[in-house]
Amino acid sequence: MSITPESVKQLLSSEDLGDRLRAVNQIRDLESAIAFELLQLAMGDSNSRVRYSAVSQMDTLGTQNLELSLNLLRALLKDPEPDVQAAAADCLGALKLHAAFEDLQELYHTTPEWLVQFSIIATLGELGDPRGFALLKLALASDNELIQTAAISSLGELGNLEAIPLLLPFATNSDWQVRYRVVQALSRLGGADAKSILETLVNDEIEAIANEAKKSLQLV
Repeated sequence: MSITPESVKQLLSSEDLGDRLRAVNQIRDLESAIAFELLQLAMGDSNSRVRYSAVSQMDTLGTQNLELSLNLLRALLKDPEPDVQAAAADCLGALKLHAAFEDLQELYHTTPEWLVQFSIIATLGELGDPRGFALLKLALASDNELIQTAAISSLGELGNLEAIPLLLPFATNSDWQVRYRVVQALSRLGGADAKSILETLVNDEIEAIANEAKKSLQLV
C-alpha cells in the first residue's frame, strides 16, 4: 500500500498507538511542505512517544516555516515529558532560532531534569548565539560530567576565545573523553593560547588524544 498524505493523516487519528507511531515514521516519505503540516498534528498527540518522534523531525522540516517552528518548539519546551523538551531544545539549535535563547536559558535554570539541561547546553554551540557563553561557563561547573562535556564542545563551536582559560583545567581531567573533547574544542577556537595547551596534549597517554592534538596543531 502506497504512503499518501491521506493515509498518514488517517493513521494519525487512529486510537491505536502503534498506528500513530507508524504514521510519524511515514511522514518522512512525504513531500516536505505536506510533511510539515502533518507533523504539527503529531506534535499535539496525547502520547509523549508520538510527540517525541514528531518533534525529532523538526530539525529538517522546520525550515518550511521558521516563525511557526519557533512557536511550536517554544511550546514544546513546556511539554510535561522531559524527552520531548530535550528534543525541542535540540531542534531550536539546529534551526538556529536565536529568538528562543532566553527560553532555553530560563528552562536550564528551572528544570530538575539533567537530560533537558544536557540538551540545552549541547544545542547552544549549534545555535551560535554569543549570549550563550555565560550559560556554558556556568555549565562547566556542573556536578554532572555529561553536562560539563557538552559545555566544552559547545564552547568550541561558539568560537569565543575567552573560553580557552576556562578549558585549561579540563586538559588534565582524569576522564580521557573529557580531554578528547578539550582537544576538539581548542582546535575550533585556535590561536596561540589554544596551541600552547594542545602542545601539552600531544604527549597524552591516550593515543587517540595525542593524535588528535597533533592534527589540531596543524590547523591552529
